[in-house]
Amino acid sequence: MAALRGLPWFAKVYLVAVIGAAFALLGYSVAVSGRLEQLDWSNLLVLALLFLVCESVPTLLNVKQAAVSVSFSAALAAVVLVGPEGAALVGMTAVFSVRPGLPLVKRLFNGAQFAVCGYVAGKIYEWLGGGVGLPTIAGFDDLIVPFAGAAAVFVPLNFILIALVLVLTGQADQVPLRGVAQFMVSYLGYATFGLLIAGLWATVSSISAVLVLLPLFVARWAFGQYNAQQRSYDATIAALCQAVETKDYYTRGHCTRVSLASGMIAHEIGMGSERLRAIRYAGMLHDVGKLGVPTKVLQKDGPLTEEEFAAIQLHPMRGLEIVRGIDFLDEAFAGIMHHHERQDGKGYPMGLAGDEIPEFARIIAVADAFDSMTSDRSYRGARPVEVAMAELRKGAGTQFDPVMVVAFIKAVDRDGWEPPRKVITPPAGAAETTTKDHDDPTMPIQVVSER
Repeated sequence: MAALRGLPWFAKVYLVAVIGAAFALLGYSVAVSGRLEQLDWSNLLVLALLFLVCESVPTLLNVKQAAVSVSFSAALAAVVLVGPEGAALVGMTAVFSVRPGLPLVKRLFNGAQFAVCGYVAGKIYEWLGGGVGLPTIAGFDDLIVPFAGAAAVFVPLNFILIALVLVLTGQADQVPLRGVAQFMVSYLGYATFGLLIAGLWATVSSISAVLVLLPLFVARWAFGQYNAQQRSYDATIAALCQAVETKDYYTRGHCTRVSLASGMIAHEIGMGSERLRAIRYAGMLHDVGKLGVPTKVLQKDGPLTEEEFAAIQLHPMRGLEIVRGIDFLDEAFAGIMHHHERQDGKGYPMGLAGDEIPEFARIIAVADAFDSMTSDRSYRGARPVEVAMAELRKGAGTQFDPVMVVAFIKAVDRDGWEPPRKVITPPAGAAETTTKDHDDPTMPIQVVSER
């Protein structure tokens, strides 16, 4: 239990409480109810093996050290076939998972929380009138409502127990609160495999465990494919950002910070999980059109000619041209195209005003200007966060959407903002930057006529 030493005391108390509750339930079943003696141990053993196989080969997620498996389907089948106590025992086999690198305390917690979920779900199943044991074909319809009730308790309880341990161990950012509804619906769908196992059991006995492995592993494969797809998307975005930032040493990390700030605003105004992902992509790629602007224009020292300024103004449209073929960006296209529009209609490239400007673009405009002001440039140092916030308030209603400004200020007040590290002298050969920044509202670009 050495892994416990580095945890906060309240996390230790919670872990001990969950593990203790699981063993208390099993102890009660042995010492008081005597129901363990009535279990069909042959069926329980097959279910436990099925659960263990699924739990030992989960799909890894993008979240650090997190994985997901469809093993809970076997635990829910156990609710029907061997009752609450049997479901608890099946869940407890997670302790013996062959996944490498799992410390003992994590194995014990996994087994304990599955045991608690299985026991509680089993009690709900019985309370709703579900019969424990091998179902008959004629009586199968009577299992559906009790099983649905058991699944509706098992899945949220499993989520809550895991979310609490993440929060208490300082990993609250790994809890998908915004996507919790989608998460629940998805898992409740996979929970129906438990009913499939019980139904097959009624016709082909324990061979059903083997038959159901195929759809279970198809489900696991689907999880893996989705995760691999997201990694591919992220790699594509990262490559494009790196290409943009090679043009300007002083803007390294700008895309990432704009993405983060855009996500904070979107989160504050209650944007859903899919749109949150899209706004983060838009923040990362908002300046990709700079790849179509001559480097000598981006790095020019002094005022720009009208033709050179026109090239700058066209960079949002260039950006749209570059990423138009990337299907998964979806609504991000609007953010990339219009993030330099202004509320008063004096922006570019199309001179949109007010609500004509897409929501994504209004969000990115605030995030983009804020990061530009709070970052080092060759011609000035980073401005303090308070000064940048004052400039955002000053520009609310003319340059920026007041709603987005207020949302960002609230988000920063609550969560804080870590400014980028101070830029040291660029290494030899690195591209420096222009003496002006089209993203900085305090330092407008000077344009001179060629006539």
